[in-house]
This record gives sequence, C-alpha cells and structure tokens, in this order.
Amino acid sequence: MRRVVVLAEAAADIEQARDFYDAQEPGIGDYCADSLVADIESLALYHGIHSRHFGFFRRLADRFPFGIYYRETATETQVLAVLDLRREPNWIRKELSKRKD
Repeated sequence: MRRVVVLAEAAADIEQARDFYDAQEPGIGDYCADSLVADIESLALYHGIHSRHFGFFRRLADRFPFGIYYRETATETQVLAVLDLRREPNWIRKELSKRKD
C-alpha cells in the first residue's frame, strides 16, 4: 500500500470543515471530518486514478461536497488541500496555486 501524507494546510482544511458543520448542528462536524479522513485513507489503494484539476489529482469526497487535491511523488501521495467545492472556482484555483510548493 502507498503511503499517504496529509500536509498541514490540508489538515487545517479538515478542521475548518469540522467547525463549519458543527456550527450547523453539533456532531455533524465530527462525522464530516471522519468521512473526509476515510476518503483520504482510500488513496493508499486508489491513488493516481482521479482526474486532474488545476494541476492536481482530485478525489471527490463521498459524503460531503469537498474535493481532495493531491499529488504523487516517487514514494508517497501528498494531500495538499481539502476544499469545499461550493466555493467559486477562481478561489479554488488561487488557493491551490498558493500550495504548489
């Protein structure tokens, strides 16, 4: 199985998603975060098969409207961002351009 690394900014994205959904109804935030983590863990087996968007592979989350953006290196899969797909596409593009390095 492939090693999957969640970078700090992507981990912060998951926490923001948790906070957003907990503000809607307590407990939903934990469910959202757990769902996103499970989707990310699936990249250990299914990395590299997803279409590219804005220069990164993007896996669509199964239960919430998020895109999991990642890149492949020789030894690991790096998750750079977990972004709400309801955002303006130009905002997503700019956010991802900040995280290229």
